[in-house]
Amino acid sequence: MVFSSLLFIFLFFTVTVTVYYALPKRFRNGFLLAVNLLFYGYGEPVFVLLMIFSITLNWCSGLLLQKCSDNKTKQRIILIVNVLVNIGLLGYFKYAGFVCGMLRHIPGLSELAIPEIALPIGISFYTFQTMSYVIDVYRGDCRVQKSFVAFGAYVSLFPQLIAGPIVRYHDVADQLDTRHENFAEFDKGVKIFLVGLAKKVLIANRMGQLWDVLRADEEAGLVAAWVGILAYSLQIYFDFSGYSDMAIGLGHMFGFDFLKNFDYPYISKSITEFWRRWHISLGTWFREYVYIPLGGNRKGKVRQILNIFVVWALTGLWHGASWNFVFWGVYFGILLTIEKLFLLKVLKKLPAFISHIYTLFLVVISWIFFYFETTDGIFSFMGRLFSLADGWVSQNAAATILTSLPLLLIAIVACTPLAKTIRQKLENKAFVPVTDALAGVASLLLSVGSLVYDSYNPFLYFRF
Repeated sequence: MVFSSLLFIFLFFTVTVTVYYALPKRFRNGFLLAVNLLFYGYGEPVFVLLMIFSITLNWCSGLLLQKCSDNKTKQRIILIVNVLVNIGLLGYFKYAGFVCGMLRHIPGLSELAIPEIALPIGISFYTFQTMSYVIDVYRGDCRVQKSFVAFGAYVSLFPQLIAGPIVRYHDVADQLDTRHENFAEFDKGVKIFLVGLAKKVLIANRMGQLWDVLRADEEAGLVAAWVGILAYSLQIYFDFSGYSDMAIGLGHMFGFDFLKNFDYPYISKSITEFWRRWHISLGTWFREYVYIPLGGNRKGKVRQILNIFVVWALTGLWHGASWNFVFWGVYFGILLTIEKLFLLKVLKKLPAFISHIYTLFLVVISWIFFYFETTDGIFSFMGRLFSLADGWVSQNAAATILTSLPLLLIAIVACTPLAKTIRQKLENKAFVPVTDALAGVASLLLSVGSLVYDSYNPFLYFRF
């Protein structure tokens, strides 16, 4: 069940929020746990058992760490076992087929069967969340959660369960026990949710359709290829940031304050800045639990470069069990290393628009590695971007682009903080509450209308 569906908006959410606020506060975590498991089990009932196992494993690990607080050796063993089990589960469901495929290249193993294992939705997100809890308890960075219900509600919290943001336990620990649900927070949540819904339904879906058309036409020409990959760049941003906004908005409606996950990444002037603005929760997780423990930048340049490549290879693999994701991660590892060694100093001296073009060009190119799973697909499309063999643009492609041009321009402007800046300047104007309400109603009606009349509603991050 996705947030951008009529079933979720008019049935699941409506019933859930009504019952939630009708219940006394002491019962709300228990209700959330039950609702979360129902939400998760809607599409994959069998994997609810895996979710419950993950909750139990990590909750018990936290309690054991507390019990052995006076024995660091025992704590270390508990942590290692916990991490191995968590990574083992993630590895089995997500990477077993990938590993078996590589083993088949070894002489004598060419007949090795590649298992077809269904991937539990959101396993990458909730596995990282539960691991962060146990690691933080081990470090002493957060207190142990003694309530199984409260911990279960945290792990399975439906707003961020299947696609993030990755919510670290210590960021919401107090909110699990004491939340301040009120009208102001609920109203704020509704506004954020509707913005996210519009991003997903009105922009991401349309950009996805444009990408599909232009990608499929291999003779569309050079201009069409660039417009196509630009459309995909916009699709993936509005798809994921829209979903994150919906998750953050839903969190506010239930009294939770999740951290921001996107901060206008396409206005960045370096790849380093881009990754401070894109999928912030994932970058934070890898920095806190991989990069810094490996030594970060504290052990010399060579070690720092190695740490960067380890982190980015893992970041690529986190997105999917395929070599294209590894290439994608290493691609960014190379760029970030070059920037840290010398290029950042150069970029700061250049005019802002040149640094911006440099960043956008490299980011847009990166999405080719992200989308195409085969080297043939990658190089074939890359060739279309830098070849006039099929001309500048075919007649059909030109018509498609011109039809989509208004929405393309709107999407590009929406990637910038222009609307936010204007809204902040008008903050105290008397008409703002009315315009906010009208904009919210219009967003909901247009999004619902689009969902009713158009079946195209993919969600790109389901596969992660």
